[in-house]
Amino acid sequence: MDPKNLKKEYTNGEVTIVWQSGKCTHSANCVKNNPDVFKPKEQPWITPDNSTTEKIIETVNKCPSGALTYYLNEK
Repeated sequence: MDPKNLKKEYTNGEVTIVWQSGKCTHSANCVKNNPDVFKPKEQPWITPDNSTTEKIIETVNKCPSGALTYYLNEK
């Protein structure tokens, strides 16, 4: 697997955040808009349990590169 083109998923049970490293332009919109979830200096750097699903979706929708996407989990 190419470390420059990783695809990882992180979930809070309601929503799953999909991150594709190869698309990331490091605009930091995610960090600026939801620093409780997106912490690039930590491992894992995405912790969706620290925010509401609505705020996560709002933040992901601001990603200019498309590196962050999401899907709602079925209940």
